[in-house]
Amino acid sequence: MSNELRTARATGAWYLALGITGMLGFLVLRPQLYIDGDPAQTLANLSARPGLAGLSVGLELAAVATQALAAVWFYKLFASRNRVAAVAVMAFGLMNSVAIMASAAFMATAVTVAGDSALAPGGDAAATVGLLGTLSTNSWAVGALFFGLWLIPMGWAVLTSGAMPRVLGWLLIVGGAGYVLSAFVGLAATSAPAAVAESLSLLATVGEFWMIGYLLIKGIRPDARAQQATPLAPATAGV
Repeated sequence: MSNELRTARATGAWYLALGITGMLGFLVLRPQLYIDGDPAQTLANLSARPGLAGLSVGLELAAVATQALAAVWFYKLFASRNRVAAVAVMAFGLMNSVAIMASAAFMATAVTVAGDSALAPGGDAAATVGLLGTLSTNSWAVGALFFGLWLIPMGWAVLTSGAMPRVLGWLLIVGGAGYVLSAFVGLAATSAPAAVAESLSLLATVGEFWMIGYLLIKGIRPDARAQQATPLAPATAGV
């Protein structure tokens, strides 16, 4: 197996790990603990289920790590084919990792306050936990901006390198733009229904699963430029 193919498979593995930890933590566990608009119930959930609360923080930290590693491996994968796009993918991916890291800090603090209400300002543990939950949710919303931005240069790298199908490249670019718009809709247009923001990111989700599957199964296409380059034949010396 070539080094480039090994890099592609490792990139796909980190991306898959990011998807699994993100979905389990944000879509599965979080709704069981953090109830929007009901800080008292959120406090009760965190207090009654400390193991689940700790697991949710652990998954958040795992998403931070896998996002950062996926960003670095995407740079390694595309750097020799489109360095500008590779740098952009890595930079925006790392920024998204920082946004999730902030969310993890807010969640960890909420769990701590739920375990010791004396730490809450004014002794109002429910209000404090509710605020921390909102800060965590908004950190993910800000992260959606950078997640969309990392998909756009990823699609550009696909289009310019011939590493993968061109349709996938366009899907990532359009889906990434939708993700960026969803961040603005979710944070700036607060009166917009949540379904609007979710629908804007649907194409991105399709592109992500396709990218993960392609990296793990196919890997990456050979570099056409390297194949076209014909090395000079060594000269034979006469006797």
